[in-house]
Amino acid sequence: MNRILLVAAIAFAIVSAACGGNGTSSTPPPPTGNFSNASLKGSYAFSMSGQDGTTGAFIARVGSFNADGNGNITAALEDVNVGGSFRQALSFTGTYSIQSNGKGTLTLNGALGGGLQLSIALNSASQGVMTQTDLAATSSGSFSLQSTAGFSNPGIAGNYVFDVSGGAVSNGAPVSAIGQAVTDGNGNVTGGVFDTNDGNSTGPSGPQTLAASTYAVDTTNNGTTFGRGTINLAGLSFVFYIVDGTHLKMLEEDTNAVTLGDALKQSGIPATTAAWNAGSFVFAIGGSAVLGTAGPVSRAGRFTTSGSGTLSTVVLDDNDDGTVRSTGTTLSNTTYAIDATAGIAGSGRGTLTFTDPSLGTFSFVFYLVSQTQAVMQDTSNGIIGDGTMLAQASTISASSLAGNYVFNWSGVVRPSSGNVGFEEDFVGQYAQSSSASLSGAVDFVELGTTSNHPLFTNSAVSGSLSLVGNGNGSNNYQVTITTSGVSPNTFNFKAYVAAGNVVFLVGADSNQIIAGNTSPQTQ
Repeated sequence: MNRILLVAAIAFAIVSAACGGNGTSSTPPPPTGNFSNASLKGSYAFSMSGQDGTTGAFIARVGSFNADGNGNITAALEDVNVGGSFRQALSFTGTYSIQSNGKGTLTLNGALGGGLQLSIALNSASQGVMTQTDLAATSSGSFSLQSTAGFSNPGIAGNYVFDVSGGAVSNGAPVSAIGQAVTDGNGNVTGGVFDTNDGNSTGPSGPQTLAASTYAVDTTNNGTTFGRGTINLAGLSFVFYIVDGTHLKMLEEDTNAVTLGDALKQSGIPATTAAWNAGSFVFAIGGSAVLGTAGPVSRAGRFTTSGSGTLSTVVLDDNDDGTVRSTGTTLSNTTYAIDATAGIAGSGRGTLTFTDPSLGTFSFVFYLVSQTQAVMQDTSNGIIGDGTMLAQASTISASSLAGNYVFNWSGVVRPSSGNVGFEEDFVGQYAQSSSASLSGAVDFVELGTTSNHPLFTNSAVSGSLSLVGNGNGSNNYQVTITTSGVSPNTFNFKAYVAAGNVVFLVGADSNQIIAGNTSPQTQ
């Protein structure tokens, strides 16, 4: 079952369209900026997900690599899960090259053969996005600079929100789990609460108590060098790589499902609805339907909380297997609540819902990371998905959005005449002017068929972000990718602007289902 996967802390993914055929790239603008190989220096945790090029199975990986600032990967380690087949603690070395615009390549060579080739784009010296370009699969994800001082059991202590999603091993049915886990710094998970939504069950689980369990940072060099460890949550086994004491990247490694996600440390969590500061928020959801066409689904939207349990200025755009829909101006049952039930209060769990007279009821569960950030699970009828919610800035304008950005979008092209349907993943960089025009470059891979996996590098990107009204709702975003030997492809999106100039995107074309984001680049 095709689905779009969004993970809580990952800078989401890019655009999808059937370009077809091999070809060399057209000429994008010359790279400018102050990035170099020296910009990538230190240990970085990474996570990626996508579709295997041989079997079509869901593939997910987490790991860590060490960059020396001179173009060399001196050591790397990763864990991979391909449809329930695990490859654990694999060692690599490699090389990388960074252009002045922060766009570059990274190659990992396996100690026992094999490897991984990636295109990357740096947001800064401490984080970036990546997509796989060795044609063995199409996948994308992100990487973050690690704080090695936290590579110990005591370094993981406190309350963490987690969000993992993927597919069941048995039949690929979509799976989502979000919740709160409480750790004591001594290797114990002492409690928490979680919600699941599983395509093999009858619907969302509702809140469940997280049983006591254990975690451990590896006592070998795997842990002390790379931040690798293991944790058990709700009877499921995960490997994790530590970014720092506030952030873990997680991969399920058991025979139940292939899920990938993040755990983020909580702070300032309200225990009641009134204690959650009123404000405006945007969100993005990726997943799939289990009713009707049972195809991939992407959603993005925004709302304003009142401080007393009602929502206002609610907007949502939805792409359900190519059917593009938007909520109208007359909504009902626009409510939200922070769960104050005994044993759940203080966990950050909340719910929100609204009803459109034509589209039906939309419902979500969320767990707050802070007053301004949360992970979300879609609990609408027949939908299994998850994603991220972020606060929204009070003022949005074309001039305030001007700057340099990196993007990582992912989507599924719907089957059509001569096209079997496939996944694509893109990573790139562009400059956005004060008039909201875009100009940059992108690398992308089309899975195509098992015998046709085209790679396009350094293709030209142009387009625009057109704000509607004050820009706090659904905006129009259009991108054209020009690759020599192939007709230009133009993609239409609905765009929602979060604080910090992060832009959530949902595809507005009927031939593909896309979810992604763009995020600012700083040097």
